[in-house]
Amino acid sequence: MERRLPSLPTGTVRPMSIAPQMDTVTDGAAGTVDRHATTATFESTDPATGAVVGVFPVHDADAVGETVERARAAAQRWAELGFDGRKQRLNAYRGYLARRLHELADLVHRENGKPHADAILEITLAIDHLAWAAGHARKALGPRRVRTGLLAANHAAYLEYQPLGVVGVIGPWNYPVFTPVGSIAYALAAGNAVVFKPSEYTPAVGAWLAAAWRAAVPDHEDTVQVVTGFGETGTALCRAGVGKIAFTGSAATGKKVMATCAETLTPVLMELGGKDAMIVDDDADVVAAADAAVWGAMSNAGQTCIGIERVYATDAVYDRFVAEVTAQVRTLRPGSDDEATYGPMTMPSQVDVVRRHVRTPPPPVPR
Repeated sequence: MERRLPSLPTGTVRPMSIAPQMDTVTDGAAGTVDRHATTATFESTDPATGAVVGVFPVHDADAVGETVERARAAAQRWAELGFDGRKQRLNAYRGYLARRLHELADLVHRENGKPHADAILEITLAIDHLAWAAGHARKALGPRRVRTGLLAANHAAYLEYQPLGVVGVIGPWNYPVFTPVGSIAYALAAGNAVVFKPSEYTPAVGAWLAAAWRAAVPDHEDTVQVVTGFGETGTALCRAGVGKIAFTGSAATGKKVMATCAETLTPVLMELGGKDAMIVDDDADVVAAADAAVWGAMSNAGQTCIGIERVYATDAVYDRFVAEVTAQVRTLRPGSDDEATYGPMTMPSQVDVVRRHVRTPPPPVPR
């Protein structure tokens, strides 16, 4: 059976204006997802304790299709609001997230594992996404006059961007708020509805974000929808006739997403993982460089697409740099409490990957 997240407050659904509704998450919305006709479910667990955070439906192609069609109907009304109307509602959503920041951070901590302070930072950056999108959409996308060129010198030309309709967002587990909210915010500001498929490791965060939208913007609650499940659910979203897909994840999965979207020539926007190197030169501030390397490699338990994965240091600073990095790393302490430097790995399978890295002798270092 579907379970509600225990930390989310309950209430009664009532018609409200935007302002008071922002302070109410209802029992019918918070932490729950429309099951459609889906019977299969999966559990989301706390990576530190294994405790169940929530149980969510594994949406199949029919459920995803129904969700996209509901969003498509909402997209037209949302686009008709214009930049000012959308700005008002995006600011309402932003205000809601800001007032419930600690509640959301607690959920991110429990489902993703990162320390509460790191979750606070992530959510704060997501709030900045919403502020920028709401404040700059008209300037970036609104109608503007452009030059016609000599062949059409007696004509006037204007450029404007039309909404795509429904944008599918497939989010990652390592930054389950900041990364998808960026894509969601810009899609909404441009006049699109959104169907969001969070990672199977952080579905509760995705459900919370969708419930927060319904609470903050009750007059356009269907503009943001959520579907949950595994890779098959993401594949169904790619094939559901959306106007665009925004995907964040691994390069391997990105290739699959791109191939699926190519079947229908659906445009894709991708942010994929990479290998990130750092160079420490002769004149570097060694202490500052070591601090940057340790933070870049170890923050978020190393689960960052732009994290430091290798360092190239010159002969002049190599020994001092290694000594300083070693000293700083000795002060770090993993754990799930508020004083821990970093939290547990979110994906259980990654433990074996890291173990192999540690046990495999490194190649000789050229000096």
